[in-house]
Amino acid sequence: MLASPVFAREESVLARVTSYWASEGSKFASTGPRLRLGHCAVDPKRIPYGSKVVFPDAVCTAVDTGTAVVSRKAARVCGRTASQLKAIVVDRFFETKREADAWSNAHSEFMMLRVVPVGDHSGRTEP
Repeated sequence: MLASPVFAREESVLARVTSYWASEGSKFASTGPRLRLGHCAVDPKRIPYGSKVVFPDAVCTAVDTGTAVVSRKAARVCGRTASQLKAIVVDRFFETKREADAWSNAHSEFMMLRVVPVGDHSGRTEP
């Protein structure tokens, strides 16, 4: 099993980014709030809830999780290099399937993301 560091300070991490949308499942995050644009699902053992996840085009808040995110299935299935196979998975929320597909088609499956944990005010969170 891979080491599971919880980010205590701002870090950059390789992630396999997937997307999900409102009609795909629950309209509420596992932490309680209604899902909206700017939310993402993470493995809370790796990225604490409430952390800011900085994408090239937006900053999302980690509020949700899911079995495929925790198991890192998307990274294990399509990763080609050792680092991709070990990448975390972040599932970015969109309002519609069309928005999710458009974003996914315009961006790489794997990307470096910045993670700014709750309470870390040392870094800026702008994309």
